[in-house]
Amino acid sequence: MANTSTLARGGGNPPASGRPPTRSRRRAKASGMPEWVIPYVLLIPGLLVIAGLLLYPTIQMVIMSFQKVGLRQIRGVPAESVGTENYTQIFESEIFWSSLRNTVTFAVVTVALTLILGTAVGTLLNRLSKKMSTFVVVGIMAAWAVPPVAQGVIWRWLFDADAGIINWVLNLLPDWFSELLFGRSDWTGEPWLNDAFTIYLVLIVCVVWASFPFIAVSVLAGLKGIPAELYEAARVDGSGAWRTFRKITLPLLRPVFAVLTILSIIWNFKVFSQLYVLMGGPNNREAFNLSMFSFAEAFRSPPKMGSGAAIAVVLTLLLLVVTAFYVRQIVKTEEM
Repeated sequence: MANTSTLARGGGNPPASGRPPTRSRRRAKASGMPEWVIPYVLLIPGLLVIAGLLLYPTIQMVIMSFQKVGLRQIRGVPAESVGTENYTQIFESEIFWSSLRNTVTFAVVTVALTLILGTAVGTLLNRLSKKMSTFVVVGIMAAWAVPPVAQGVIWRWLFDADAGIINWVLNLLPDWFSELLFGRSDWTGEPWLNDAFTIYLVLIVCVVWASFPFIAVSVLAGLKGIPAELYEAARVDGSGAWRTFRKITLPLLRPVFAVLTILSIIWNFKVFSQLYVLMGGPNNREAFNLSMFSFAEAFRSPPKMGSGAAIAVVLTLLLLVVTAFYVRQIVKTEEM
């Protein structure tokens, strides 16, 4: 009897499951689309933006890498297809291979130093009080927020041969101490930014200085999610700081380190603005990386934009291979 009156008041049969329809089902019914279609429809605006800002320029870059594009083509003359000639020329160039060596060496050193320093700072921040930790985080994030061009200007001034503060500080060291460390005592007029090796030393310092705050804050966020009981149990068992980090912190933060490593590899392979400012333009060919070599080929007179695009395609493929390999290793580790 109760069931009959309920049906009469409800104006229809209740759902088979006995539960009212969910909000997502009501939305799907109102839109007239199947439930599984809605997520894909919501992705369309984002995919259109990505296609317009990334996919289309990438396709044009690949097409241009197979063409001869110079001043005549900029003025409206149709581009001439040259097949793989641009790739053949760059692979036969000694500058390409020295640029590739500089790019890989710089990326390996910088990624390692950034992760080590960022992890150390993040671990130390986790031991500070909340107020002090916030204060330090705001301070170091100011370096990360500095635009790349401004980073280059700052460190170019610091290492300036005549007015740089680095040479001034080194000259303040006792002569015996400077001789012991560096084999010289007079640093007046030291041209740090003339030689490829010292240019990359300055570039490494510049990029690590600007990059480690992001790593530190990310590691700090990961550490906040690790239960304190695990560290208390490790202390009770007599585990030291390094063993605790290796057995507890590192395994639990492996997904964080994986993402940070991939991002650092991508960022450091593509470094351009800081190097351009430190060099004062594409002048020293021995100090080129792939980004600088691509820029020099495309825009330095006479412009060869087809060759520049080919170098950019090689750099993109290199990044895709490295990233895919690293992601595959991460997936294997997670499955195991």
